[in-house]
Amino acid sequence: MERDTRITHAGRRPRDYKGAVNPPVYRVSTVTFEHIEDFENRRGEMIYGRFGTPTTRAVAEAVSDLEGAAESVLCSSGLNAISTAMLAFAKPGGHLLVSDSAYWPVRKLCDGLLARLGVETEYFDPHIEADGLTRLIRPETFLVWLESPGSLTFEIMDTPALAAAARAKGVPTAFDNTWGASHFFRPLEHGVDISVLAATKYHVGHSDAMMGIVCCNEATREAVRQTAIQLGVTAGAEEAYLTHRGLRTLSVRLERHQKNGIAVARWLEGRPEVARVIHPALESHPDHALWKRDFDGACGLFGVVVKVASKEKLVAMIDGLELFGVGASWGGYESLALTAYPEKIRTATRWEDEGFLIRLHVGLEDPKDLIADLEAGLARLA
Repeated sequence: MERDTRITHAGRRPRDYKGAVNPPVYRVSTVTFEHIEDFENRRGEMIYGRFGTPTTRAVAEAVSDLEGAAESVLCSSGLNAISTAMLAFAKPGGHLLVSDSAYWPVRKLCDGLLARLGVETEYFDPHIEADGLTRLIRPETFLVWLESPGSLTFEIMDTPALAAAARAKGVPTAFDNTWGASHFFRPLEHGVDISVLAATKYHVGHSDAMMGIVCCNEATREAVRQTAIQLGVTAGAEEAYLTHRGLRTLSVRLERHQKNGIAVARWLEGRPEVARVIHPALESHPDHALWKRDFDGACGLFGVVVKVASKEKLVAMIDGLELFGVGASWGGYESLALTAYPEKIRTATRWEDEGFLIRLHVGLEDPKDLIADLEAGLARLA
């Protein structure tokens, strides 16, 4: 089946729920059994609320279908999914390779909790080539963490080459696929072992639920599943239901986010106040060819570097925006704008752009109105 059809139908079994199109919300902790032997042998669709319900399994099955995964584990947030994937392979004295452009809380996890557990994290240039990655891998390396486009700065990696290099050394790869959202990119099809999603963003799509998902291939599913069980990782019934609801419109929403985002990005490229627009779908992006080779589209998240004399003027620009909210996260129907400071985060590479970096999420509003809002904001810089 084509992808849009799979998005509509994957994980749905109306006949199991008296014909209901959507699975009911199973609010479950205790599950009772008719016979003690059934409980002792774990017979039945539900064992205990933490181990999953028909509500959570419907989402996991649907996302596994879209990602091409052998199994998907639902978590309470994107960061919970990240920590579950990393801890599934971490060990004292182990060596973890992480892209320097990774989501900032990844660094906090690596330099905090994992460091206390005896894990050494080494950050690498997101533009590293396969040979360079091979040279970084040690006997104690247990995982390579990829993110493409990179968080805040939107570098595109040569994912198939890097995944192949890691696999040749016997090291699994994990990939933060929140930007690709299971629709525009599917890491497992490019040789990656684990795809991690902050489904809070586009899969939910309405800024009203937290959800993380770890999508595993056959080789990694058991380690991730057992780690999730041991950590007590679980996702709430309401959140699973909202993710299931959002998933059905994922394709049409992403197409609109893509259309609006590119329209706004191209307009910004023509503005004298803008030093650079960092959008992989634009021909001006240095990694555009790689993006075009591997991705099927672009979501609404990108960066823009503005020429501004002071932080005060930048604040005046952003605070005065009417349609772009100021807030964390992205992927909902609304547009957002945030300041970003990669120069304060990077350790393996340097961020040397002059000007201030703004991360924009372009929502589902009419792009003409968003452009007018940004135009007034850029005027405030003067």
